[in-house]
Amino acid sequence: MSSTTATAASSSTSKGWAWLLFSSLFEITFALSTEATDGFTKLWPSLLTAAAASCGIYTLSQALKTIDVGVGYTVWAGIGGVGTVVFGTVIYDEPMTVWKVIAFFLIIGGATGLRVSDTFAAKKAAAAAAAAEKPVTAPPATVA
Repeated sequence: MSSTTATAASSSTSKGWAWLLFSSLFEITFALSTEATDGFTKLWPSLLTAAAASCGIYTLSQALKTIDVGVGYTVWAGIGGVGTVVFGTVIYDEPMTVWKVIAFFLIIGGATGLRVSDTFAAKKAAAAAAAAEKPVTAPPATVA
């Protein structure tokens, strides 16, 4: 793999992570607006919920073009979960406890670990592809 190809692959993966973060905002909006629907009996919150869910799934699908589904979905759900609890505390006056904060750190640590492992896997794959593209040269002939 040439350095240009490796750079393009890295850029593509970075774009996937940007899609994933963007998608997480829709996930948080979906969860919070579901609370406001009152069992889908209120029109505008229900429409917002449906739109956020649709946009979240679409943007997640874009992220999963370059991120493994296991990593991408887990990080997406983790960011969505943490964001929903944080904003639920602010918007709906839900209690924030020490245990929730500890769980946040565990989720964030796990998501970070998955991101790092995805980066290492991409670099390893790029190095293997680059090694496969190197021309094989024969050793110099010896004269007997």
